[in-house]
Amino acid sequence: MSESRRTDAAGKKQESRKLTLRRHKGSVAVVSAVVAMLVVVLTVSSVGLYRKNQMYKRQEAELLQQIEKEKERSEEVAAYEEYVKTDDYIRDVAEDKLNLTDPNEIIFKPAE
Repeated sequence: MSESRRTDAAGKKQESRKLTLRRHKGSVAVVSAVVAMLVVVLTVSSVGLYRKNQMYKRQEAELLQQIEKEKERSEEVAAYEEYVKTDDYIRDVAEDKLNLTDPNEIIFKPAE
């Protein structure tokens, strides 16, 4: 009888293990499905982030070019500002806009 109890106990343990494995198989399937969904979501998100990053890099390059152009323009404005302070500028403006001449200057006009 002790042997039959052992076989019954061993049989019950095996059945219990089978039930536990069945339960675990369901849990493993659910966990695997969740992990797979997370992988898909992360992949899609990373592709979107990659595209955004590329767009930002292009935008940064364009802005850097604009900064360089504005620096060049600033240098031109500074040079023009220096020119405006000179006597040559005053003389040029007086000749062009006011039709003034130097006292020793001779003006030739075309014959009509």
